[in-house]
Amino acid sequence: MPLGRSLSMTSLNGLLQGEDEDLPVEDLLLFEVSWEVTNKVGGIYTVIQTKAKTTADEWGENYFLIGPYFEQNVKTQVEFSEPPNPAVKKAMDTMKSQGCQVFFGRWLIEGSPYVLLFDIGSAAWNLDKWKGEFWNVSNIGIPFHDREANDAVLFGSLTAWFLKELSCQFDEKPNIIAHFHEWQAGVGLILSRAWKLPVATIFTTHATLLGRYLCAASIDFYNNLDQFDIDKEAGERQIYHRYCMERASVHCAHVFTTVSQITATEAEHMLKKSPDVVTPNGLNIKKFSAMHEFQNLHSMYKARIQEFIRGHFYGHLDFDLDKTLFFFIAGRYEFSNKGADMFLEALSRLNFLLRVHKTDVTVVVFFIMPAKTNNFNVETLKGQAVRKQLWDTAQSVKEKFGRKLYDSLLKGEIPDLNKILDRDDISIMKRAIFTTQRHSLPPVTTHNMIDDSNDPILSTIRRIGLFNNRTDRVKVILHPEFLSSTSPLLPLDYEEFVRGCHLGVFPSYYEPWGYTPAECTVMGIPSVTTNLSGFGCFMQEHVADPAAYGIYIVDRRFRSPDESCNQLTQFLYGFCQQNRRQRIIQRNRTERLSDLLDWKYLGRYYMHARHLALSRTFPVKFEMEPSAPPKTEGFRYPRPSSVPPSPSASQHSSPHHSSAEDDDDDERYDEDEEAERDRQNIKSPFSIGALPQGKKKQHGEYRN
Repeated sequence: MPLGRSLSMTSLNGLLQGEDEDLPVEDLLLFEVSWEVTNKVGGIYTVIQTKAKTTADEWGENYFLIGPYFEQNVKTQVEFSEPPNPAVKKAMDTMKSQGCQVFFGRWLIEGSPYVLLFDIGSAAWNLDKWKGEFWNVSNIGIPFHDREANDAVLFGSLTAWFLKELSCQFDEKPNIIAHFHEWQAGVGLILSRAWKLPVATIFTTHATLLGRYLCAASIDFYNNLDQFDIDKEAGERQIYHRYCMERASVHCAHVFTTVSQITATEAEHMLKKSPDVVTPNGLNIKKFSAMHEFQNLHSMYKARIQEFIRGHFYGHLDFDLDKTLFFFIAGRYEFSNKGADMFLEALSRLNFLLRVHKTDVTVVVFFIMPAKTNNFNVETLKGQAVRKQLWDTAQSVKEKFGRKLYDSLLKGEIPDLNKILDRDDISIMKRAIFTTQRHSLPPVTTHNMIDDSNDPILSTIRRIGLFNNRTDRVKVILHPEFLSSTSPLLPLDYEEFVRGCHLGVFPSYYEPWGYTPAECTVMGIPSVTTNLSGFGCFMQEHVADPAAYGIYIVDRRFRSPDESCNQLTQFLYGFCQQNRRQRIIQRNRTERLSDLLDWKYLGRYYMHARHLALSRTFPVKFEMEPSAPPKTEGFRYPRPSSVPPSPSASQHSSPHHSSAEDDDDDERYDEDEEAERDRQNIKSPFSIGALPQGKKKQHGEYRN
């Protein structure tokens, strides 16, 4: 290949398909390294799993994922095979000959990428030696009691060893890219650079270690970003060695990326380096062939949730389920970081507003956040049993009634309704009614909490008094366990549950990206997020009026906590004022935003990061084109012409109910016209955005 060849997406794709005669295609390899390859721990698993197809389509047989081997995960996720690449096979054989267990196969997800898995247990006897080597190259000591950090040293050392053996298989400098995710994989990057391996390295932080710890401690984080004594804060939290591993990885990488603009600002202060590229997280978008199939799924799963509500609130079911809205919050149990504290306070204010205005709308709110429990709540199980018994009773009476009615009609007689139901039927129905009598309030939690007196959510519920009283228009249910279709209480998977709800609420204070509102968006469910989440910032940048598309963004950056809580309350109250038609229109708009979150588009940011890494590592062979980091201008959804269906644009002073007159307000709404305009907009020139240079935080920028 000519020296100094400029590198663009087109030229790299040509190399990948073997069009360059001077550079063998097998020499251009991409390895993505993460502790969460085939090993679900958090959101990084979702990033890698959903991105795999797009990356595999781009790199084909030259794309490999590296992760840890855990037998319980591999049994159901990996199909073992021999590596097709001879250099990879030889490197693996060398490691196996020295006692390390290395596994190779295909990960059974969309795209079926190759995976290379290291059994860190088989190499544990090297731990002290490798910790010594890591100290020699980095001066970072790892305490013996920190198992996670010790595992990171083993995993990183095995990764670097493999890359070293692999690079030795090539005659000339190979063109290998190794992309490391998070500090657990960072040791491999640091050692690769220390050993001067001919590997282009990329490091992505999905959230800074210290940022997560500081926010969890209820510290005014964003207002004091430039005030923290980083070393002191890390030391006090006994994570100084982890922080050093993360920071060293950032500074050693050829290219440093992070997942959002808000995390880029955080990394600049916490890790003392600005990212080279911001790489937003995407999802694999599967469009339904029928335009409104997602609306049908919403109706179907909403009915399943209503069945649960009938059992949970038996004896207190004095509200109309057809006028009941289902809100939810889900994720890790981080009370402040995930915004559960503000959400509960807003629910208290919403309850007051709905009661004052005497609305007939009821809101049932689910908290899906796993906590320590010892079993299901007996009262909750009893509720579902009572519901089922009532259903069976109604079915048996209905069958008897139907037979007698059928016989009467066959005889040509109008049945005497007093004779169709005999005394036994009346007695059965009376007994069924008596079983629904309840002398206690419906439970707030579905499980027995191990430490309920100190549980943050339950303690706040006690303080604000949301006990599911008859007079409350807001009902609360804490489900401290992830959802499962095999649950005896709420037999729904998470995706099915989300589709059945009306609104997801995620008023996070610390959320580097935010997959939960993104997942709501692709399923056509409106959501609340904040301008301190990566997802919220991304939507503000690309959508002119996010609220019109069902993305409500709470300002937690420039407003006080009380002002932010009031804004959230207004969003929730405005949503309650929508009629059914308005909610359907809004769901249509929300679902159309899913194109924005497709890896087909967002994968280009990762492509840019890889091109940049190649040009920095092998400047003689690869050179970035001068136009290479272009901007994301022209990729922005306009404000819909028919905005009234959005509550943000038409706040009513009193509750606004469904009526025939409501349809007249929405005459301007033309769904096909709006959808076509959005489709054209998503096809407008989309280019890769790098982190804008010279954008510094202004003093006093963060207020909340």
